[in-house]
Amino acid sequence: MNALKASPPRQVTAAETAYLRLKAMILDNLLPPGEQRLEAELAVQLGLSRTPVREAMLRLQQDGLVTVTPRHGMRVQPISTGDMRDIYDVLESLEPTAAELLARRRLSDLALRPLAEACDAMEAAIAAGDRTGWARADEAFHLGLAESCGNRRLSAMVMQVWDQSHRARMFTLNMRPLPARSTAEHRATLVAIRAGDADGARELYRQHRRRGGAELIALIERSGLAWL
Repeated sequence: MNALKASPPRQVTAAETAYLRLKAMILDNLLPPGEQRLEAELAVQLGLSRTPVREAMLRLQQDGLVTVTPRHGMRVQPISTGDMRDIYDVLESLEPTAAELLARRRLSDLALRPLAEACDAMEAAIAAGDRTGWARADEAFHLGLAESCGNRRLSAMVMQVWDQSHRARMFTLNMRPLPARSTAEHRATLVAIRAGDADGARELYRQHRRRGGAELIALIERSGLAWL
């Protein structure tokens, strides 16, 4: 009996490429809130024809990231404080549960190494004043926590709201002091996880998410970003 042949890798379409690249630009604020761009301009910038760019714009509109107007291209949506409150309510509920579940798993130091490396990288970035490096390490910790908790549905739910959270966090990154307190909170949570202290890990992470969400929303309100 012949072995089954592996399926060839799926070819990424031009529309998919345009969507992924534009989405990344929006989430990293290379296309900031309020930015108005014509379809033809984006096609030139991406090196693609206008048809896949148009399809990508419509898909981004479905995601709630842009508004598309015929003959006027797309406008990047503001970051809504109402949306951010909703998102942080979700994260404040789910992520502490992920920390609790991970602590109960009593994983080895080897299995927890990605979280430890993320903490190390955050601390090094704080020492160097590297906000972008800190943000990458912070994201690695949060996503690593969700992915390692052992509950795939919980992890998937966290990922569903992560894009908007990432966008807001990157926008406010230079508006706040270096996040030394947040870094210490990540390290304390990891210590509790390593010790198998499920209740402690859950409560530490709940407080971290509540404080961080309140700080971010206050910055958005003061910036006037939500009313662009």
